[in-house]
Amino acid sequence: MKSLSEIETVSKRACRAAGYSWGVAEEVAKNIRLLEIFNLPGIKNLNSFFKKKKELRLENISLIYKDNEANKNGYCPIIAGLNCLDQIRTIDNLNEITFKKIAYPLLFLPFISRASEVIGKRIFLKMDDREFLLNFNNNIYSNHTKNEIIESAENIYLKVLENQDSFEEKEWNELYKLSEETFVEENESLKQGGAGAGLTDND
Repeated sequence: MKSLSEIETVSKRACRAAGYSWGVAEEVAKNIRLLEIFNLPGIKNLNSFFKKKKELRLENISLIYKDNEANKNGYCPIIAGLNCLDQIRTIDNLNEITFKKIAYPLLFLPFISRASEVIGKRIFLKMDDREFLLNFNNNIYSNHTKNEIIESAENIYLKVLENQDSFEEKEWNELYKLSEETFVEENESLKQGGAGAGLTDND
């Protein structure tokens, strides 16, 4: 089994050899490491993408709008992902955005996972019928579990989710009341033994 360090190093070098700058290659390498950690086929999709990259003639996107539509060949997943990560504050203000056609969308996904950490909010990402919930770059929940190459997604939908508790206020109050039973009533001996307490000053 290949180590995460090997995966990151080879991915970075391959990306540079495929024509991207070292800076972009480093970002892609982090992403492939991330996909493999979450048991998503990063190496498989990256390898396939690089083999077909020249013939795909993909469109690069710079500014991200609420609705983004590529030419018939689709957007480059790496450039689209980088710009989403760079413009995540704008996307957060838009709340939701769409893309028409991204090639190799699994390579786009980890940029959005990292963006979730940047803004401190969960992001819901749907690529055709595949759904992903990105949780602060700590984990990814998905209905997609196949170890496969996804060459294209026609419809991509991204929505920033506002933070909210998963429980009701009543449940919180009940649990808090139970926790109060562990509180220790303060008495004089505790005051004397507490941090910073004492009758003499040794300084």
